[in-house]
Amino acid sequence: MPEASKWTQMIAADPDHTRRYIQRFKTMEAQGHDLAGEVRTVDAMVGRNARILDAGCGPGRVGGRLHALGHTVVGIDVDPGLIAAAGEDWPGPTWVTGDLAEMDLPAQGIEANFDVIVAAGNVVGFLAPSTRVDVLRRFATHLADDGRAIIGFGAGRGYDFRDFLTDCAEAGLELQVPLSTWDLRPFTEDSNFMVAILGKAS
Repeated sequence: MPEASKWTQMIAADPDHTRRYIQRFKTMEAQGHDLAGEVRTVDAMVGRNARILDAGCGPGRVGGRLHALGHTVVGIDVDPGLIAAAGEDWPGPTWVTGDLAEMDLPAQGIEANFDVIVAAGNVVGFLAPSTRVDVLRRFATHLADDGRAIIGFGAGRGYDFRDFLTDCAEAGLELQVPLSTWDLRPFTEDSNFMVAILGKAS
């Protein structure tokens, strides 16, 4: 068994955390906050009817909107409460409960070869440190040969950007474009957020 993620530890200590997390985004949407920035970026990077994996999908905020734009979406999350919320609010995608460190979608009858794998919402910051390379390696094996992984997370999450890029290289992913925001601003040494666009190492 892989080491439990920080998210799994959080919900074990506070079972109501999942409900509050789901409600947080519902409240933000009701207040008029833009919750589709990641969706616009991903949609601009693929053709129509792309196959997209929403890794650490939460309640479906990203994957559900991508499905509504016409893409074939699979979402996976370790939290069954979030997967239940995704299925209720965003019917259409395939929602799967599972640990990213053990992800093997073909073994569950789901084709890999994704055009894009997106991990938004600080997903990699919640990984157990001992599973980081394994998760990134599973991303690489689930990508199409010319597919791209788009991973966004903030500084101060216990995962240094340089360590992340070193882990990506070990996992068979190479950085193609470093950004500091989902609206495509360039990454600099002073950036406190990274959106890394990665492909399979050649």
